[in-house]
Amino acid sequence: MATTTSPPRVAIIGAGPAGLVLHLTLIKRGVPSILYEREASPNARIHLGGTLDLRWAYGQRALYENGLEAAFKAVSRPDGDETRMCGKDARVLLEIIADGDTRPEDISPEIDRPALRQIILDAVPADSVKWGHALTSVTPHGDGTHTLSFANGHTTTVDLLVGADGGASRIRPLVSPAQRLYAGLTGAEIVIERDVVDRADMADARALIGNGSTFAMEGGKVLAAQRNSDGRVLTYAWFRGPEDWPLPSDAAEARVSLLQKFEGWAPVLRKFIEHGADDGIYHRPLYMLQPGLRWEHVDGVTIIGDAAHVMTPFAGMGANVSMLDGLEMGLAIAEAVNAGASKEGREAAIKKAEEKLFEESAKWTGITAFNMEKMTGPDAPQSAVDAYKLGKGSL
Repeated sequence: MATTTSPPRVAIIGAGPAGLVLHLTLIKRGVPSILYEREASPNARIHLGGTLDLRWAYGQRALYENGLEAAFKAVSRPDGDETRMCGKDARVLLEIIADGDTRPEDISPEIDRPALRQIILDAVPADSVKWGHALTSVTPHGDGTHTLSFANGHTTTVDLLVGADGGASRIRPLVSPAQRLYAGLTGAEIVIERDVVDRADMADARALIGNGSTFAMEGGKVLAAQRNSDGRVLTYAWFRGPEDWPLPSDAAEARVSLLQKFEGWAPVLRKFIEHGADDGIYHRPLYMLQPGLRWEHVDGVTIIGDAAHVMTPFAGMGANVSMLDGLEMGLAIAEAVNAGASKEGREAAIKKAEEKLFEESAKWTGITAFNMEKMTGPDAPQSAVDAYKLGKGSL
């Protein structure tokens, strides 16, 4: 086989956890790539999204194998790996708190999404990430190359295109007709600012969350509240309903609408809705891809992260699996490129990495679907507690 004389032109679409880790992994191993992101800057939508608990063999491994162990430890919170489960009466049925005897590999430190993004951006060349590049079209040329066109007028032709562009991926149709599905749960993300969280009348709410998260569930409804490193509390209020359930645009009306959905719940739980900031209430329907999605390899293109396996949050593994995707796909590509592999050899390496992705994502999409049923089914919260104790559930 002929060997390549120059590295392939690599484009990654999407600066979420999967795309960032893939880009980092390639750059660290001497393989150039360009990461394109539609957001205008690293600070766009920085206020959105909850904190992430990174697992030892997943998110943590993706950082440590790229030399970011110290950076991660500097901004993560091991004490945030604290979880409580209860019903709508707020009576705690399960409490999970690491102690001094807990092995490091059994602790999943929390890290805020903006902090995770920043430590990776700090480790790659600034000009290798192109902000404000919204992809508008992809033109395949039949030889594995693709021309990308962006809303700002930029175009480029690449040898390898990786879609890390989320559940509504524009790259996924190049490898699979699968579309994300509405999971049957809708609701809202609610931000409670630190000055409110710290008030005396919120002491019971602070105690229920502790340093980590509380999951309250019953009757097909879930309230999940989590502390962020800046002292804010993010609450997710989910319930069964239509995908287009209308969350009022007026904040006061939105709180009233949500409180009606959680009528009869303990006052301490209702506080997580009542005290949402006027500019911090967002509609959050949940989506998923069919568990066990696979595709036939297509030369010159692949997908990772939510583009390949959208999960609901009920196992806490979406970002973890996405980061593992980025690491292992990056390792496979870098090894092939640095060995001087032919195009065929490089594609074979990518196909092999896809097979590993299929196995890992099938495992966790299955666990996530199982957890969602146990947390929103007729026997919740006890069904969720029992599943966790039996080792079948994961949070």
